[in-house]
Amino acid sequence: MTEDLLSLAQARRIALAAQGFADPRPTGVPDVRHLRRVIRRVGLLQMDSVNVLMRAHYMPLYSRLGPYPTALLDRAAYRAPRELFEYWGHEASLLPVGLHPALRWRMARGHAWGAPGRIAQEQPELVKRVLAEVRERGPVTAGEIEDTGPRRRNWGWNWSEVKTALEALFWTGEVTAAGRNTAWARLYDVPERVLPAAVLAAPTPSVEEAHRDLVRVAAAGLGVAAEPELRGYFRLSLEGTRTAVAELVDAGELRPVRVEGWSAPAYLYEGARLPRRITGATLVSPFDPLMWERARVARLFGFDYRLEIFVPAPKRVHGYYVLPFLLGDRLVARVDLKADRKAGVLRVPAAWVEPPRTRRDPGPGEVAEALAAELYRLAGWLGLREVAAPESGDLATALTDALRPSVEVGAVTGLRVP
Repeated sequence: MTEDLLSLAQARRIALAAQGFADPRPTGVPDVRHLRRVIRRVGLLQMDSVNVLMRAHYMPLYSRLGPYPTALLDRAAYRAPRELFEYWGHEASLLPVGLHPALRWRMARGHAWGAPGRIAQEQPELVKRVLAEVRERGPVTAGEIEDTGPRRRNWGWNWSEVKTALEALFWTGEVTAAGRNTAWARLYDVPERVLPAAVLAAPTPSVEEAHRDLVRVAAAGLGVAAEPELRGYFRLSLEGTRTAVAELVDAGELRPVRVEGWSAPAYLYEGARLPRRITGATLVSPFDPLMWERARVARLFGFDYRLEIFVPAPKRVHGYYVLPFLLGDRLVARVDLKADRKAGVLRVPAAWVEPPRTRRDPGPGEVAEALAAELYRLAGWLGLREVAAPESGDLATALTDALRPSVEVGAVTGLRVP
């Protein structure tokens, strides 16, 4: 690379390496060391309740490690000694416990939006009572504290006042998630019974120091990025991020650079790697850190992506739960997927190929062969017996030929936590 100008291909490889896509995959069953390596790369994992394929926080590890025992992540998040904890990072997230001090400024400011913010102001006695219940009975779900009560409806939520109070306490850090039950409801408890004592005893940095810490994690995870992307990684303020970026530039941890085709100034992380090439093929979750900033994805890959879950079915272009397919250093296809667990089938409502941008880009046949292999691997990890032929999309015919639908997928076995 030159002193201050990166080609788009260089920026793309830097970004993918920063996210862990240049790391070699484990030769055997992935273990906790591999999990920690991915967490160091990405910084945090976004959580989401959609389970049409696999819950969002499990997928980034799969995309970087291949089939792995999901119990590894469950143990790191919900068994002592905790390595991860739930809190608001990018959105609802699993974060390394070491970031707890850097997020205390957010906890101290209280919930700023919606019903959790209002209930803390309007019903402080209820909030105190709920906290006392958690201290006495935790870990406990909202329903175990109060089975009935006034409810509100908004974007599919149906929260009692107790649940709303618990979310206000969760935001302020007065309660945390001890685990999740089989219905994926949070089990709330007080931090001193959940988080490592050393983490709770760690000094609280100033707001400015915390912003530097969080921007540093974002920069490491992005490799090269514009300021809005550094800010968006942890949903930081404009002023706080700009100050942190300037200070990290002065310290030599970030270097201003120009990226081919980008109108916004960019910043290169001091530890960023530029691999000669990116190999491998994997599906990427819509909630993967690689996909968080859609404008960045468009600039890096020429890939316009929209999650269409909330789009009425007749108006969807590509499908309900569509995963981009990464082949080498390009996003070459997108595929709508559904795990039909009752039938043991990975269903493919649609598959679409991206138009080649250069003569080096793979054609539909090559993309279909690589995607078919990845779908078999994913189905095995999910414990599904077969992959159904795609139902629609401009890649459907080639992918059907590549899949050979009569082939059954052997379920992945032997994935045990060491």
